[in-house]
Amino acid sequence: MTSNDAAQCRLTSSQQKAVSHIDGPLLVLAGPGSGKTRVITFRIAALIDHGVPPRNICAITFTNKAAEQMRQRAAALGASAGAHISTFHSLCVRLLRRYGAAAGIKPNFSIYDDADQSKCIKAAVRDCQLDTANFPPSRMLAAVSTLKNKLIAPEAFKSRTNDFFGEALARVYARYQRILADLNALDFDDLLMKAAFMLEENPNIAAQLADRFRYLLIDEYQDTNHAQYRIARSLAAAHHNICATGDPDQSIYRWRGADIRNILAFEEDYPDALIVKLEENFRSTPNILEIADNLIAHNKHRKPKRLVPTLPNGHAVAVTAFEDEYEEARGLARTISDLIDAGVAPTDIAVFYRVNAMSRIVEEAFIRARIPYQIVRGVEFYNRKEIRDVLAYLKLIANPADEVALLRIINTPARGIGKTTLDRLANYASRHGIPLHNAVARAAEIEALPKAAALKVATFAALIDKFRASAEGPVGPLVELVFNESGLYDSLRALGPDGRDAIENVEELANSAAGYDGRTEEPSLVDFLQQIALFSDADAYDPSKGQVALMTLHAAKGLEFDNAFIIGLEEGLLPHERTDADDEHDLEEERRLLFVGITRAKSRLHISYARYRTIRGQMLRSVPSQFLFELGIPESALPSDDDDDDDFDADSFDTTRGRGAGSNARRDKAAGLSEGFSGPITRGGEQPSDVAPFTPGRKVRHPHFGHGTIRKLINLGPDSIIEVRFNTGQTKSLLLKYAHLEPL
Repeated sequence: MTSNDAAQCRLTSSQQKAVSHIDGPLLVLAGPGSGKTRVITFRIAALIDHGVPPRNICAITFTNKAAEQMRQRAAALGASAGAHISTFHSLCVRLLRRYGAAAGIKPNFSIYDDADQSKCIKAAVRDCQLDTANFPPSRMLAAVSTLKNKLIAPEAFKSRTNDFFGEALARVYARYQRILADLNALDFDDLLMKAAFMLEENPNIAAQLADRFRYLLIDEYQDTNHAQYRIARSLAAAHHNICATGDPDQSIYRWRGADIRNILAFEEDYPDALIVKLEENFRSTPNILEIADNLIAHNKHRKPKRLVPTLPNGHAVAVTAFEDEYEEARGLARTISDLIDAGVAPTDIAVFYRVNAMSRIVEEAFIRARIPYQIVRGVEFYNRKEIRDVLAYLKLIANPADEVALLRIINTPARGIGKTTLDRLANYASRHGIPLHNAVARAAEIEALPKAAALKVATFAALIDKFRASAEGPVGPLVELVFNESGLYDSLRALGPDGRDAIENVEELANSAAGYDGRTEEPSLVDFLQQIALFSDADAYDPSKGQVALMTLHAAKGLEFDNAFIIGLEEGLLPHERTDADDEHDLEEERRLLFVGITRAKSRLHISYARYRTIRGQMLRSVPSQFLFELGIPESALPSDDDDDDDFDADSFDTTRGRGAGSNARRDKAAGLSEGFSGPITRGGEQPSDVAPFTPGRKVRHPHFGHGTIRKLINLGPDSIIEVRFNTGQTKSLLLKYAHLEPL
């Protein structure tokens, strides 16, 4: 018996079934906390024990952190050397750098982030002579992203559109792609789209890769979009040795192109597939799993399965109602302070919310309570000006055609190269049909440039050439060289105390580069920039900081905490107000998002909502989320309007209530407001609890919103919630007793 055989003895029967399957398609339906990563890494080891060379194994997941965790676990089993373990985007970058010529791509291409893409799409809209008021660049970019995720190229889209907006979008899309090509740059969606097209249009390349990666393992298959689905199909077409692992109940990225149908239809794509369900949950207590099961059972588009607890019963789930978001934040801070005082490590505590804007009030309460915390939004570090400046130098060094980077740093720090000089450089480049960086290199030859200006440009060009000569090998020394000799360090030091934080941030970037050098066999600038470009919020969580984590429910995917707090469980927040009432898929995704949040909790789960919340500067009456009533918690255990407690119950962690001082003044203020996502507030007394006149399809009239049609009724007696689609096009979720609807 090998060491791996001994280790497999610790697997459950369902895990063992998935691990021991060798040839042919395999679908592993893995519930939260069921040991999914364990199964994937043990399967890699089992394939190698079976005689499969490690280089013939390709495992793909969705975040750098998950890929690194998978590599570490595989290494512990002695199974990682030679196996390819990465994210989808990293794999596509690798393929495009090696085979890019087949797709018309140079191997040193830049990967453009959101800010870079924004500049390019604005230029595309301007070049197409479109009004940005009617064709907002952000909307156009979102539409282009959707088309790319669906693998619809500019020419194909142009041929199938026949309306004014579509024709304008087709022009912008084509121009945007031309701009990126001129800059030797790809955006995130291009990485997938171009890789998918390259594999499908070049059977010889697909055959080489199928021979190289004879066993394909894809994690989080429920979050694949159409492009990723097509890439996987191409890689597995020759051998069908594809193992897809995932959970339809945790598909939460539809807004960025993920298609839950990919996992739901796996058996149709591979009729001979073995299906294995991992239902045992090793993370959460039965109390938590019960409400998660109750909630997700309301979804129709799923693969039925149970969450089978393996841990003993624990603390009851706490549901708390607060008067407003300020009381909610203060109650949150008090309870977490009590937990920390009782010996709970801050790193074992997390707060989840639907939108990032909800973190501000929580942060203020934590600062006052002196609670150490971290906001898990990792990309923000790379959005700081000083970091973007250094990275722009590095991008230009790696890719001379990166005009966005060039324009950012040619006068950063200030070196006397102004707009007039840049315009003359651009005109020269345009007249001679050359890239802007070539015009910069020829500054001394441009007659339109005064000698002083030409000298400044030539000095900058020489500086970049010097950096480029030092770009081979380790990246850490290059970052320090750029920071010191570009003038960036001196410009920040001249700011005195105001520049100290910025200097420390760049030093942190240099440390990151040095760390990259230490763990990479052949470090390269292009690869380092690639890792930064593919960095996500989920990669940013650092448990070693010993701080309470604050993050969106989306960022929480893949993490787990002993104590989890989910705040703002209100209509308009969760489900979000942008949820399309006519699209059941939208509502089901919001429900899955809450399911993901609930199943992050290991032993204690706290859920809260506010009766009033400030929306666009006005305090408005809130409606408890319909999801709250789908958790299966007895109505007697839910908060009521006349409860007076003002804290989570930190001792029993049972259902409790919250209400703060000064609530009457806020209630009176809110009483005069006429609208919000929860509808109007009037003080003329509550309506009867009889819901008989308010059946779906019934026409009603509202004193403020006018006529509408009832779409849905959640019958909760006096606390019934009604959803109305008004003739104005708005859909509102209203507390029936406050809505003052008149049946027609």
